[in-house]
Amino acid sequence: MKKISLVTLFILMAGALWAQSIDEGKKFINYERWESAQGVFNKMIAANPNNIEAIYWLGQTYIQNSDNPDTTAALALYQKALQANPNAPLLMVGVGEVELMQGKTNDARNRFEAAINLTKKRDLDPILLAVGRANIDTKAGDALYAIDKLKDAAEKNKKSAEIMVALGDAYRKMIDGANATLSYQSALMLDPKDARADFMIGRIYETQGYGQESIYMKYYEDAIAADPNFAPVYYWLYGYYYQRDVNKSREYLNKYIAVADQDSKNCYAEASLLYVSKLYQEAINKADACINGAGQTKPFPNLYGLKAYAYDKLHDSANARKYFEEFFQKVNPEKIGPADYANYARVLLQFPGMDSLAALNMDKAISLDTVPAKKLEYVKDLAKSQWNAKKYQEAGKWYTKLLSLDKNYGKVDLYYAGYSDYLASNYVGADSIFTLYQQKYPDDLFGWYLGARSKEGIDSTGANGLALNDYNKIVEISQGIANKDSIKDKLIPSYRYMVAYYYNIKHDTNKAVEYNNKILEVDPADATALKNKEAFEAVLKKQNAGGKGAATK
Repeated sequence: MKKISLVTLFILMAGALWAQSIDEGKKFINYERWESAQGVFNKMIAANPNNIEAIYWLGQTYIQNSDNPDTTAALALYQKALQANPNAPLLMVGVGEVELMQGKTNDARNRFEAAINLTKKRDLDPILLAVGRANIDTKAGDALYAIDKLKDAAEKNKKSAEIMVALGDAYRKMIDGANATLSYQSALMLDPKDARADFMIGRIYETQGYGQESIYMKYYEDAIAADPNFAPVYYWLYGYYYQRDVNKSREYLNKYIAVADQDSKNCYAEASLLYVSKLYQEAINKADACINGAGQTKPFPNLYGLKAYAYDKLHDSANARKYFEEFFQKVNPEKIGPADYANYARVLLQFPGMDSLAALNMDKAISLDTVPAKKLEYVKDLAKSQWNAKKYQEAGKWYTKLLSLDKNYGKVDLYYAGYSDYLASNYVGADSIFTLYQQKYPDDLFGWYLGARSKEGIDSTGANGLALNDYNKIVEISQGIANKDSIKDKLIPSYRYMVAYYYNIKHDTNKAVEYNNKILEVDPADATALKNKEAFEAVLKKQNAGGKGAATK
């Protein structure tokens, strides 16, 4: 038996401890425990300032913390280390990842290729994995490039569940759920305890919507069973139940806090449960306590967003606007959701001169949301808020926007779009909407009536008779309706318009009398028609005697 010297044994033990520390830090990253991960890597760097792997992963804690990314700190760390190690592939990949985050895609690609070319084949899979991850985690990253490199890495290391999970993430970025699921399942075959693989399969099934709950919940439970310390699954379930079951949401939040780093993100989650319980002032107070208690670290940015939403619920538009803007300044832009832009747009419309900025933010919400029903919901909520505030010009714009987004619009949508314009005295706009109404529902009196009223707004003196055809259409449709009482609110105004038009514009008293009598056929007690009848009789009497009559009422 070959003896091993004490020196050799010490080196082997030190190597094992070294690897274990790197793995420990990476596990904290997987748990999204950024502070704990930084603690591990900072200790390693303190022991050996030239530990390239520890430096790389410390930079990753700055980059991958999507809630509070610090690309400046990551770049400074990598560049400083590169001065002492100019050909260190891992550090080059780190700089390339920051360059991707800065939109410097060509520089990043050159950096990645240089790192790959500098690495010996037998050591290549960690570099390929790092390149793949850099292109997955950044918005400007190339998912196809990531897949290509990760496939190479998997070929070189067929036993790495970590590579297969990254490959799944790359396919998921491509919105290729089938291949993503296969990759995650391959990771589970290599490591059945890989909680993140279970979690991500669950996420894929959840995006498929209604009817999949039993499937994706099973994968979330599997993730917990595989690794009870895997914090992200608890946080996700806290968010899942947030609007569904506040008690269950609180249950998962408590489980998350038990295994997560103690920071203002946890505090935010507690404050958010006050918000969802409609305790808006209490939510604001708690958010303030969270911000003030953050100490030297940056407060969780969503605390400012929570305050914005809570102030909005309290109808304090000034503070709602203030904290929406502070939230947008502090949060990672990739974390701003379509609902944030939509609600900010609605708040902005409560201030004079903010129409253009509100429209810009609503357009962001519409473009970001991939669910058509949600796009409609944002615009409809905004339009309704303007209608309720009697800001009919703005309401008309947004209800009209709704028509462009929903080709299956109905009578109610057309009514609000057109009538908002009508109340805002935008008669041309109203007429164009009610023309759509008439085309889609040609037998509906309401569309013709509102179209006629809009044309009356355009032709205020009636000199051009613009509303005549629409009112005639009402009369035509009414012939097939036996119960005239049910439509007299539209039929009588139609006849009344014709009375005025034929008497005042066409100077045809007999025609005016004919339509006035039709009013009395529908409602014999109509006071205006009775007065006009007397006036017409006097006019006709004078005309027969050679005199001239006066205009009708």
